Amino acid sequence: MTMAMTNDENRIREEICVTGASLYQRGYTVGSAGNISARLSDGWLITPTDVCLGRLDPAEIAKVDRAGNHVSGGRPSKTLALHRRIYENNADAHGVVHTHSTHLVALTLAGVWRDTDVLPPITPYYVMKVGHIPLIRYRRPGDPAVAEEVAALASKVRGVLLERLGPVVWERSVSQASYALEELEETARLWLLTTPRPEPLEEAAIEDLRATFNARW
Repeated sequence: MTMAMTNDENRIREEICVTGASLYQRGYTVGSAGNISARLSDGWLITPTDVCLGRLDPAEIAKVDRAGNHVSGGRPSKTLALHRRIYENNADAHGVVHTHSTHLVALTLAGVWRDTDVLPPITPYYVMKVGHIPLIRYRRPGDPAVAEEVAALASKVRGVLLERLGPVVWERSVSQASYALEELEETARLWLLTTPRPEPLEEAAIEDLRATFNARW
């Protein structure tokens, strides 16, 4: 490993810790729930199993090589297979964030808008920053069938919502994945707090966002 690669890995470890602390402090995850991972040139980093995202130690973040072997740090999260399958099926994904965000879990309990779109396009930033988010029906945490379902969608969307478990979002970096997840959670909060439910943006407005901002909707 070159010094440049070492410095890059250290930067990503710090980014994971900063992101985890920010999400935890603002209530996007509680206790030891949730996990964060990042792609490296020689494998992946992922938060250890049963560790609080608000109290991460950069040195204890698990490192896994490209063959899936545990190299260093704590024991990798049980969702490692899910994260790996996302990376294997989306070359642009370099960060994955999974939380048990309150309003998104509540949305799965109350009933999503559609299985193919858990929320309607009610704000321009939801259309621009998040896009289509499908529902993955409940299976136990770590079930390999979930990883295969998500793998089939990894190149088509930015994330999914696991029924009763919460969102999994991927982007060009850990920070970018976190930003998209936060926009998703905020949209769920707006949707659940609004009575009557707001109408989606009209197709002409969505087409304008596509043309102006290259929105993926």
